[in-house]
Amino acid sequence: MIKSIAIDAMGGDIGPQVTVPATVAVSADTADMDFILVGDEEKLQPLLTSHNAQAAAKISIHHASEVVAMDESPTHALRRKKDSSMRVAMDLVKNGSASACVSAGNTGALTAIAHVILRPLPGIHRPAIISQLPTVDGHIYLLDLGANVECSAADLFQFGVMGATFVKYMEGIEYPSVALLNIGVEEIKGNQVIKDASVLLESSELNYQGYIEGDRIFSGEVNVVVCDGFSGNVVIKTGAGVSRFIQSTLREEFERSFMTKLAALVARPILSRAKERIDPRVYNGAALIGLTGSVIKSHGAADQVAFEHALRKALSEVSNEVPARINEKITELAVSTA
Repeated sequence: MIKSIAIDAMGGDIGPQVTVPATVAVSADTADMDFILVGDEEKLQPLLTSHNAQAAAKISIHHASEVVAMDESPTHALRRKKDSSMRVAMDLVKNGSASACVSAGNTGALTAIAHVILRPLPGIHRPAIISQLPTVDGHIYLLDLGANVECSAADLFQFGVMGATFVKYMEGIEYPSVALLNIGVEEIKGNQVIKDASVLLESSELNYQGYIEGDRIFSGEVNVVVCDGFSGNVVIKTGAGVSRFIQSTLREEFERSFMTKLAALVARPILSRAKERIDPRVYNGAALIGLTGSVIKSHGAADQVAFEHALRKALSEVSNEVPARINEKITELAVSTA
């Protein structure tokens, strides 16, 4: 049976001018998945028609009359905009018409709507947002990235379980290593919530490696880093800002004179590879895990390349049946601790 991905085509800072061509590009090399663009049909149809007919044949449009603004309160979006492109895309996942939802829209609204429409898996206290960050030899996964600003020790423990399960099936790592973000690696460091969470993680079957400090996140020492949503959001946005800073600084220095421009020409292959390794667009697409369905959150300012990466993350999560795998693990854990 052909599965489908529902796309909130109106969400994000740019909207259809990014979501439509990105969907067409991904659909062109995806054989076993259809795509549903959710949003204003009058705006979406001309954009879709202007692209390759063969690729567009695998893409349908599901009309939605409303849009959730990027600065709109989650409560208002949830209660007052029942026909928003974001909510309708989520409804398609709930009723089985789609296997996953991808949106570049308002994070708070997306989290609230997902929590009500798709519901957390049995036993999950709080769904969490997880995504990749580049490291010296690959990438790590960090969660939570903003769904839960304040967390209990039990929440952080569940994030560790969900994160490890996510990485196991998405990356094929049988026993992913997990660390807890803290202000130091010594046992005396951190607040009581962090200390209590560490005790829970230490006593579990997870491959827990203890505390990790912020300056070691990019070292590649572990596969999963656990933290509350406030800290995680600061980390990932700081990382994206540093990446842009490095790229702009290098560009400025290489354009200073004829000789530096010549050096840039010689170094272009190296610079190109380095840019790809730290380019935030490559890591775009965070998963909201712990729900009964798959939801992928793209950065609001994502361009076409970045949104394509978010779509491919959704394809991978559907292929690896991540919600079902997390549900199995949480159920197993509940039974073993009963």
